Amino acid sequence: MSNVPGKFVIGLTGNIATGKSVVRRMLEHLGAYTIDADALTHRAYAKGAPGYQKVLDQFGKWLVDKDGEIDRAKLGNLVFNDSEAMNQLETIVHPLVVQAVEMLIKRAAQPVVAVEAIKLLEGNLRKMCDSIWVTNAPEEVQVERLMRKRNLTREQALERIHAQSAQSAKVAAANIVITNTGSYDDLWKQVSAAWKEVVPGVQHTDTESTITRIPAQTSGEFAVKRGKPKHSSTIAELVTKLSKGARSMSADNVMESFGEKAYMLLQLDGKFVGVAGWQVENLVTRTTDLFIEEHVNPQKALETLIKEVERASTELQSEASLIFPLKELAAQEELWKHLGYEKRTPETLGVQAWQESAAEALSAGGVLLFKQLRQDRVLRPI
Repeated sequence: MSNVPGKFVIGLTGNIATGKSVVRRMLEHLGAYTIDADALTHRAYAKGAPGYQKVLDQFGKWLVDKDGEIDRAKLGNLVFNDSEAMNQLETIVHPLVVQAVEMLIKRAAQPVVAVEAIKLLEGNLRKMCDSIWVTNAPEEVQVERLMRKRNLTREQALERIHAQSAQSAKVAAANIVITNTGSYDDLWKQVSAAWKEVVPGVQHTDTESTITRIPAQTSGEFAVKRGKPKHSSTIAELVTKLSKGARSMSADNVMESFGEKAYMLLQLDGKFVGVAGWQVENLVTRTTDLFIEEHVNPQKALETLIKEVERASTELQSEASLIFPLKELAAQEELWKHLGYEKRTPETLGVQAWQESAAEALSAGGVLLFKQLRQDRVLRPI
């Protein structure tokens, strides 16, 4: 059993390009609080974090870039070519990550927590877990994903795959093996079945989220519900229609995107009139799809959708909310101000994880709206 009373902890691991992050997101859709331990590794030595000075003391100030952050590329080049340096870095970082994961598990409102970590089985994180899940995929599928998603050559992809510890050892240690051959439908069925089989108390529960209802004041009632894979056609139609073709999606596109984000659906008098596509990654919320019917009151509609995204984000312990609206919605400046958002650029956000998340999602000529959701951040100096 895990050492956190009242929590059931799933440890999720697997080699590169086997679909760990997609499975973690699916577990989040099913109601788990999820943690990307590997992302926390970078936070452990960010400026202002407890590992920052320790890394500089160990390896030197030459690693610092113009913004005072440790340059990950320089650090990576150093440690990946020197096993002793890698061990020194892990000695600094891993205890901090374990502390952060333990804190997040204890702070989570959800009774089920899933922790994704590439080296889950090699360290102390394993001791926290009640069930070990391993994602597995044929080598050809791994190669195809790495070539498509990371623009690697076939030789580079194979080099990265073969550089990791044997996948067979991870599979042998697993309580649950999820075989990911590339079909989202099949993957969802496997994860859902394993969830019902393994997690205490969920065998007979309905994972459909509760609908939040809010009076629309002018007429009728707004309702927000969490989108599920069964809503994929509805979501695709809404995004394509309400974006006026700027974001054209099919049901298959939506099913694939469920591996990265969640959707909130806005209804007015039972009719779908809006959608928000969002994700919490590395404790940062990004809303990259936000569309509202023109005929509805934009103030009440946006306020309803955004507050529901924020509520769900707070349950996932998100520190900041980043919204990337199209120009028509971005022009509602007074409304965004009322909701606590302000226009920003990535470099002004202060926290490295927030900056990187914003820069990754912000398109050329796009608008970034920012709101801090909580003051108490993980991995700050004690």
